Amino acid sequence: MKKLGVVLAIFAIVALVGCGSGTTGGATGGGGGTAPFKVDLTKLPKVKNEKPFSKAWDDLLIELPASALPSDFSKYTRLTVTAKYFNAAGVEIEQGDSNCIVSLIYDLKGDIRGPANGPGPNTPVKEFNVGGFSGLIHKDRGIRVTLSQAPQAILFQNNSGSAVAFIELTSLVFHNGDYKSE
Repeated sequence: MKKLGVVLAIFAIVALVGCGSGTTGGATGGGGGTAPFKVDLTKLPKVKNEKPFSKAWDDLLIELPASALPSDFSKYTRLTVTAKYFNAAGVEIEQGDSNCIVSLIYDLKGDIRGPANGPGPNTPVKEFNVGGFSGLIHKDRGIRVTLSQAPQAILFQNNSGSAVAFIELTSLVFHNGDYKSE
């Protein structure tokens, strides 16, 4: 009987801790009450490449003016980025793995591509499979981020062997907890 009481007490503690985790989403984006910051894409110089990519790992570099970004990145612990992909004829490609890589870049004068397989000192975010089953950055939960400064740009690259000729940024959201798009 004593063991049963201990097991029930553990379940009660786990249930209470789980309920207070602050990852419920909604209007505040969960976690601490700071409202999500959805970047106004109309303030960006471009959101889609004008000419089709000519090779694998081609770049769509989108500068992020300070006026388009949150003033205090310490308020946000997560990032969600979504994009659309198009073939050379301009027909939208179904979301999936191996279409795109996305990176945030601190300094445009530094290494904008970063290490081959993950983030680097100038690329605090480097995520693969954007829009695909294996990717995380495009999902409601996004990815965990700890930015030490405002990024100057976001870089999209088409993957090797994909039919992606155009990439269009559709949302860039800094938040806490889950983020539910409208």
